[in-house]
Amino acid sequence: MERNLYLIMNKPVGYVCSAVSDSHKTVYELLTPELQELVSGAKRGRRLHTIGRLDCDTSGLLLLTNDGDFSHKVSASTKINGLSLAKTYRAVLAFPVSDDDKKAYSAAVKKSILLPPEKKFGEQLAEPAEIKWIMSSADTVCEITVHEGKFHEVRRIFKALGNEVVELERISIGSLRLPEDLPSGSYREMTEEEIMTLYSF
Repeated sequence: MERNLYLIMNKPVGYVCSAVSDSHKTVYELLTPELQELVSGAKRGRRLHTIGRLDCDTSGLLLLTNDGDFSHKVSASTKINGLSLAKTYRAVLAFPVSDDDKKAYSAAVKKSILLPPEKKFGEQLAEPAEIKWIMSSADTVCEITVHEGKFHEVRRIFKALGNEVVELERISIGSLRLPEDLPSGSYREMTEEEIMTLYSF
C-alpha cells in the first residue's frame, strides 16, 4: 500500500500549480522524478497534488499530498464547526500608506468589502479580513489574513482600497507557518507535528 505523502514547499514566483502548462513552469518540476511520477502515474485518488493553488506571481507556503482526506480538510471552502482555516500573506504595496490610511484600510477589511471584477469573476463580497502593518520606511509592507479563497482575493482587496500589490507571499495556513529555513524552490516532508497542526483544526 502506498504511504501517504505530505510535503511543504516554498513556492517561487514564476511557477503555476497546474500539472501541465504551455506558458509557465509548474511546481511539480521542482520535485524529484520519483515524486513527479506520482502526479500522473498514480491511480486516481492517490495522485500527488497541491492543496489549493497559488497563482504564478505569488510565492510562499504551498502544501502537496496524495491524501484526499487531508487535502479536503485544509482546502474545504465551507466553514468547519463555524470556523474557517485562515491564510496569511505578506503583501508589498505599490503606494506608501499613511498612518490614517492604515487605520482606514484595517477598518475597511474588517467589513465585507466589495471586490472589483477580474477576468471571469464579477464583483464579489469578501469575508472580513485582518491587516497587520509591518514596520517599514516606505510604509508599503503588511500582513493580511483572509478566511476564504476567492480568485485573486488579496490583490482585489487592495485594488478596492485604491492600492496595488506588487509582491505577495503566503506565510501561513492556520497556525502552520512557512519555515524560515526552507529556501525558495525547496520542499521537504512535513513533520508529524505540522500535519497534526492542520488535522486538529
